[in-house]
Amino acid sequence: MNAPDNHLERRARELYREAARQLDPATAARLRAARRAALEGAGGSTFAHRLLQLLLPAGAFAAIAFAALMLSSPVEGPAGGAARGGVSATATDADGELPPDAAAADPTLYQNMDFYGWLAKNGDSQASR
Repeated sequence: MNAPDNHLERRARELYREAARQLDPATAARLRAARRAALEGAGGSTFAHRLLQLLLPAGAFAAIAFAALMLSSPVEGPAGGAARGGVSATATDADGELPPDAAAADPTLYQNMDFYGWLAKNGDSQASR
């Protein structure tokens, strides 16, 4: 398998050398000038290329860190809301405008609804004494 590649490589090298010998000086000078311009142009973009090499891994790291943060943060759902119900209930009690959300409130609050109804009716009269 390596022998045909070597033969092709040798043949291509021979053709290149033969064509280079037959090239007129004006065309050779234009080719050398074009090669120099191409190499200088590649040297100018070295900073951009290095910047890209730095930013690409940094961006990938930032994306992985963001995904890890999103996956590790607790998701508030029906089960998660019961554990944090005390915080939500005290925040809404401080406002006094809105009752606690049923999904975020402590389930034990709903066990004694009769007591809370009585307290709502009689709480104002007891507080005025």
